[in-house]
Amino acid sequence: MGIIDRMLAEKIVIQDEVGYSITELGALLFAKRLSDFDDLRRKMVRVIVYKGKSKLDIVREQSFDAGYAISFKTMVEWINSQLPANEEIGQALRSTVTMYPEIAVREIVANMLVHQDFSEKGFPMVEIYTDRIDVSNPGQPIISVERFIDEYNSRNSSLADLMRRLGICEELGSGLDKAVAAIELFQLPPLRFTVQEARTTVTLFAYRKYADLDRQERIYACYQHACLKYVTNDKMTNLTLRERLGIDKQNYPMASRIIKDTLIAGKIKEEKTENQSRNNKGYVPFWA
Repeated sequence: MGIIDRMLAEKIVIQDEVGYSITELGALLFAKRLSDFDDLRRKMVRVIVYKGKSKLDIVREQSFDAGYAISFKTMVEWINSQLPANEEIGQALRSTVTMYPEIAVREIVANMLVHQDFSEKGFPMVEIYTDRIDVSNPGQPIISVERFIDEYNSRNSSLADLMRRLGICEELGSGLDKAVAAIELFQLPPLRFTVQEARTTVTLFAYRKYADLDRQERIYACYQHACLKYVTNDKMTNLTLRERLGIDKQNYPMASRIIKDTLIAGKIKEEKTENQSRNNKGYVPFWA
């Protein structure tokens, strides 16, 4: 199959009476300038860096005008270059430790692109504050935010399929699993999902100690941990939750309290298995 035939099969171009024309899907992925296309000029990604925790003072702003397949790698590298980092001094060398896991940033940005509603006006946006990153896209999700970690259903299946084969995203939904796993490894607060009338936002928070998390954040950390364990064919226990939140062994009642609060909130339930010891009691998401 020739290149043109392949592009026709993938609906990147179409054949008409004049010759060949690029489709919106093709332009969205491969255009040198999205701004050349009236219907796509507002689909370029905007990244804004703020001085503090509010929108009052913009430090810098960058727009990525090229198609997603062309600009994605450069975009993610630029975003990561704007994030705070800590410098650690080892025995002989200095090393830079990023505040946010790069894989989490990459996967959440990829999800932003794939799941946006192209019928809604507005740019996909990444907004960087000193204490968090807001990654948002136009439109509301077509599944509940509580099922983001385990389910996959995209309104843009052709875009998702091509981006998966181009190595940009995970079509079957494992991208957000990877992000949550990385966030847990860094012991960051849980992701926050916010749905507004015409925009969906995923928020990554900078590190805070367990004592600084509020009750709702602890419940969602517990729920997201239970989801991650379940989709990896494992189960959440008091021990795994303590490890996730950095709670010392002697403070196991603190983890028990969080589990109880999450049970009361209806986010998790006890795993039903025979001969399960009290110390190894498992918990699964409410939908399992």
